[in-house]
This record gives sequence, C-alpha cells and structure tokens, in this order.
Amino acid sequence: MEQRRNDIVRFVNDQGSVTFAQIKERFPKVSDMTLRTDLKVLDANQRLVRIHGGAKSLETVTGNDDFLKKRYIQNTDEKMAIARKALELVEAHKTIFIDSGSTTTMLSNILNDQPNTFFTSGISCAVEMAHLKEAQCFLAGGMINRNSLSVTGMDAVRFLENVSFDLTFLGVTRYSERTGFTCESFLDAQTKRAVIQRSKKIIVLMDSSKVQKDGTYRICDLKDVDIVVSDQNLPKTLIEECENQGVLIL
Repeated sequence: MEQRRNDIVRFVNDQGSVTFAQIKERFPKVSDMTLRTDLKVLDANQRLVRIHGGAKSLETVTGNDDFLKKRYIQNTDEKMAIARKALELVEAHKTIFIDSGSTTTMLSNILNDQPNTFFTSGISCAVEMAHLKEAQCFLAGGMINRNSLSVTGMDAVRFLENVSFDLTFLGVTRYSERTGFTCESFLDAQTKRAVIQRSKKIIVLMDSSKVQKDGTYRICDLKDVDIVVSDQNLPKTLIEECENQGVLIL
C-alpha cells in the first residue's frame, strides 16, 4: 500500500495535474474505491491535492498559491495599503478573527494595542501579534499547513465553532464569478467556512491580482461577505457585481 501511494505521488508530481481516469489507467489492477481512498489519505497528509475529478501536485498548487514567505514580498505596496484600510475597521472591545495569509499578516503587524480579543489560524499572524499587550490573542489548534503556515483540520474547526466573532478578516487566494472566493487547500477552506458561520461581519482582504481567476476550493460567494478591501485596480465588472450584491468596497 505504501509503495502504491508513493507511486501515485510520483506520477502526479511528474504530470503536475492528472484526472482520476489517468490514475486508473496508470494503476489498472487497483479498484476505484482503493484509489479514491489513497487520494484522500495523500491529500490529508499534504503529499498531493485532491481536486474534482483528479489530483494536483503540491508544486503545481504552491506555484499558484505560493508559499507564504514568497507571497509576502509580492505586491507589497498594494497589500500594505489594504492592511491599513482594514485597520480602520478594527474597533476596541471586539472579538475578531484574522485569517492566515500575507495581507492578513501585514494587518496583524500594524494592529493597535487596545482591548480586543483576537483569534487567528495563521501562525505568522500570531507571531506578528506578539507586540500587543492589552489584547488577548489565541491561535487555533490543529494541523499545520506547511504551505500557507495556517492551522487547519477538525481540531481547529471545533475550536473556532465555539467562538462568536464581531469581525472576520478573510484571506483568499482567488476570486471569480464562477467559483466565488477560493483557496488551494480543502482543509483551509473548511476552517474559513466554519469561521464565516460564526461571524457577524465578513471582510475580505484581496488585491486585484487575485480577481477573475478560478480557484480549487470554494470558501464562499460574494453575497456572503459584507466588505471587500482591495487596491484601486479592481475590474469594473466586480465593482458592479459588488454594488448589485450590496457589498461595500474599500
């Protein structure tokens, strides 16, 4: 079994992205159920990424979503401008969730030291919150996603399901009208959706480079958020879509 799973990972890595039919052709003597179980286990162990109808290599996915350290230095000026606008929405004596991501990490770095309760699934966000003295800061427990430096899994979901949030600052990888807001990890998406269910107000932090791009795992639709904080280069179609949905753009 271990050898077969290693062979599946090697095959997916060689191809970059494969359909389930290609996997079945490569392993004709293995049942569909067993192959699907293999993909599920390999995805859970972060050795590949399951997608609808197949699988992608981690290199292919992180080439799009990229490691957080690399993403942190991309579009830096735009992301810092977004973080500063988001900071204006942070009021004292609120319970606030700050999602993992490069822009949310910048927001965590410039948070004012005031009485708030912050929760985060981002390890880098938690590190940046270390300067806060008056606020209470909590990092969700769970499995570490090495690519996004986020904490995910059912332990994180169960922890966050027991908290009510006044504000959530949500990080996303992509947005398109067809797929909505997305990310490249099923477990990350699961954690984000759990937080959305417990939040009074959802604020998406997203620079314009992420717009009009289909992603893999759906987080939510545009109608599910209250505010989109972005740069000045959002396409006109998205601006009109936000107006139609009653979503504020900052």
